[in-house]
Amino acid sequence: MSDAEVSDRILTIPNALSFLRALGIPLLIWLLLVKEFDGWAIFVLAIAGISDYADGKIARAFNQSSKLGAMLDPAVDRLYIAATLIALTVRDVIPLWILVLLIARDLLLATTLPALYKIGHGPMEVTFLGKAATFNLLYAFPFLLLASGNSVLARFADSLAWAFAGWGVALYLLTGFSYFLGARTLIKDSKSGNDQ
Repeated sequence: MSDAEVSDRILTIPNALSFLRALGIPLLIWLLLVKEFDGWAIFVLAIAGISDYADGKIARAFNQSSKLGAMLDPAVDRLYIAATLIALTVRDVIPLWILVLLIARDLLLATTLPALYKIGHGPMEVTFLGKAATFNLLYAFPFLLLASGNSVLARFADSLAWAFAGWGVALYLLTGFSYFLGARTLIKDSKSGNDQ
């Protein structure tokens, strides 16, 4: 099977994992905001983090990378991050400024999408640092939930939570700026090529 055929496939194991991970988002919101079942919410976040790691590994190991997966995986990651950030902000687990910074980053990148689609490019490809940012944020959230309690475990989790959150926020903003500059360069180069 050629790379072109693989790249257009929809029914792959990584895509199925991304889809199943997406189904966990409403469950996570319900657990966090309606029931406040933090233990189960932590479990859902852990499964999301594991499946996010696994789908990339499986895609590379079994040559199941696809165009759909390249769009679906980061979209599901962003939805998880946004849903969790909003829920944790509503619960006063994290400060509002973290939510504002991370949502602003994604809104800024969204402004490049119409021009990227116009030149036939699509969203910027996720880099290793982008994956590291997502990894840190997805692992920060369960620790932040644990740290919001009053137990000995909560005091231990607090340091890990803010270490993952700090690196995650920093890398998320850095990669967002990098993607934005890369998108602007692609758009500018495309316009220059059309003008010649």
